[in-house]
Amino acid sequence: MPGWYYQTKKGTVSIRPVAERWCIFFGDENLGSYHSPAAAADDAAGGHTYTPSNGTDLGRLGIPDNINEWTPIRP
Repeated sequence: MPGWYYQTKKGTVSIRPVAERWCIFFGDENLGSYHSPAAAADDAAGGHTYTPSNGTDLGRLGIPDNINEWTPIRP
C-alpha cells in the first residue's frame, strides 16, 4: 500500500512508506519516521511530530488517531 492521507483545513497530511519505515508528511515536508502507520497516525493526531516550517500545530487540526479514518492513497 502506498500510504494514507487526511485533508485538513490547513493542508494535506499523509503517511507514506520511506525506506522500510512510515513517514508523516505535511505537504511535501517530512515530519518524522515511525515503525507503523498506526503509530504515525497517533502522533500526527496528537501533534507529536516535528513542527512544519510554517508553524502549523498538527494537534489542532482534528486529525483522527485511527488510521482507518484516513483515506488510502491509491497507486
